[in-house]
Amino acid sequence: MKKILDLITAEVTKAFTSCGYHEKYGKVTLSNRPDLCEYQCNGAMAAAKEYKKAPFLIADEIAKKLSDNEMFLAAESVKPGFLNLKLDPVYLAGYLQEMKQDQERFGCEKAENPRLIMLDYGGPNVAKPLHVGHLRSAIIGESIKRIGRFMGHTMIGDVHLGDWGLQMGLIITELKERKPQLVYFDEGYEGEYPAEAPFTISELEEIYPTASAKSKDDAVYKEAAMQATYELQHGRKGYQALLSHILNVSVTDLKRNYENLNVSFDLWKGESDAQPYIPDMVQKMKDDGYAYISEGALVVDVKEETDTKEIPPCMILKSDGASLYNTTDLATIVNRMEEYHPDEIIYIVDKRQELYFTQVFRCAQKTHLVEESTKLRFLGFGTMNGKDGKPFKTREGGIMRLEHLLSEINEEMYQKIADNHTMDENEARETAKIVALSAVKYGDLSNQASKDYIFDIDRFTSFEGNTGPYILYTIVRIKSILAKYQALGKDTKEAKILPAQTASEKALMLELTGFSAAMEAAFLEAAPHRVCAYIYGLANALNHFYHETKILAEEDETAQAGYICLLELTKGVLEACIDVLGFSAPERM
Repeated sequence: MKKILDLITAEVTKAFTSCGYHEKYGKVTLSNRPDLCEYQCNGAMAAAKEYKKAPFLIADEIAKKLSDNEMFLAAESVKPGFLNLKLDPVYLAGYLQEMKQDQERFGCEKAENPRLIMLDYGGPNVAKPLHVGHLRSAIIGESIKRIGRFMGHTMIGDVHLGDWGLQMGLIITELKERKPQLVYFDEGYEGEYPAEAPFTISELEEIYPTASAKSKDDAVYKEAAMQATYELQHGRKGYQALLSHILNVSVTDLKRNYENLNVSFDLWKGESDAQPYIPDMVQKMKDDGYAYISEGALVVDVKEETDTKEIPPCMILKSDGASLYNTTDLATIVNRMEEYHPDEIIYIVDKRQELYFTQVFRCAQKTHLVEESTKLRFLGFGTMNGKDGKPFKTREGGIMRLEHLLSEINEEMYQKIADNHTMDENEARETAKIVALSAVKYGDLSNQASKDYIFDIDRFTSFEGNTGPYILYTIVRIKSILAKYQALGKDTKEAKILPAQTASEKALMLELTGFSAAMEAAFLEAAPHRVCAYIYGLANALNHFYHETKILAEEDETAQAGYICLLELTKGVLEACIDVLGFSAPERM
């Protein structure tokens, strides 16, 4: 089903060409003066110069041509040469009825040429709990993945675990100090290693910060940790077995925490998975003449003549031969290209890492790790700040654990719902979780990803304004009306959406027509905030219509059924949108 703007543009373009003007002048846009019209075309203004004719005379011709077109209620020429358009209510109702009949996609067409797109998001370190700094990557990445899938593309999300650096050596060193008798530290051990990890997630989360603190004050301890890291990375069996335990325990806990966010990954690969690809990759870079030694390190030049600022070389190996994040990320690209051959890889990462990813991407392209057609895309996000404008912290000034933040918001929502005394405690708790998740996700996603934003719990959990709970409240309101209508023994099997009779009804209908365009724009720009802006406008239009219209009290059965059909479509579109944002609506609030 074509987008409404494309259909309108096609009719206006036809009018331009039939009057002897070039088709390029027929483009139609949403009106920037909704008080005057619904859509506008400024083509006559641009055509005036080419055809040496007053723009209003051209606009007059087009308006006359469109005067008997069934699509338009009005097509008016306005000096100095604008074309103002209003859709015919009958045509509009027909378009929406067609949307409604497509109950899965509501007329939104899938991509003609589906692509395979990999998403690198999440990026937690093993042995560390998720904190608020992990929130944005997870929420934004999950939404982009869902939007892409809705548009018909194959989207593969990879958590990209931090599981290979010094932190592993620190954990091993601290564990060795505490439990030196473990078989993992016996270099002569030949048997099978235990299936059960020698620590719990709670112990693991305590071990790492303890080890990290010790390494800062004790040079001998740090040296031991670095040696343990080296031995792990060079295949010491006992340490490899410990790494497996660390991963199993950590990933189980990470999955539980991500599940609470309604975030999932198709791949749970880490930096360790890229290690086998490093030797051949490095050798090829040397053989092909791209990598050279500079101050002891192996580097690849990535600067370009058009650069306006200095772009340092991409370091591949340190002077001691050790790999870096650059090395791992490049090897991960090799792995992804070999296994999946993606058309595009999108990295959802803190925007402060832009220079780093510029180096990595250029290096990957210059050394032909990716095909020329493969797009590498950096999607940098801003900082989540507290009300003081500084990065969000606990009241004590530390970094807040993600599960504590969610628990705090769940409790805030529970108190608000419990105060209404409309449901028992269990239902109130479950509903609070659903609504709290909408508050967190919508609060984040409604902002342009690249911008910093203030995480304001009071505002995000409000049932009024541009918030997740307001969107859910709108959906629940529709659900309530539909349930009452069905309770009267009525249905809409034979009914259809009728032409609008009031301004608020038509405004709602016009908002609904924008669904396909909003989803398409959100995908092309990798911008979930586009979906948020769309559903906020749609929810406002629905609530305006609701307050002005006696839906269940309407005595005309046909008119009432038409209203219900319109509400069913609105509910479906809203639910499709919140699904790609990564949350759902309860039955009641």
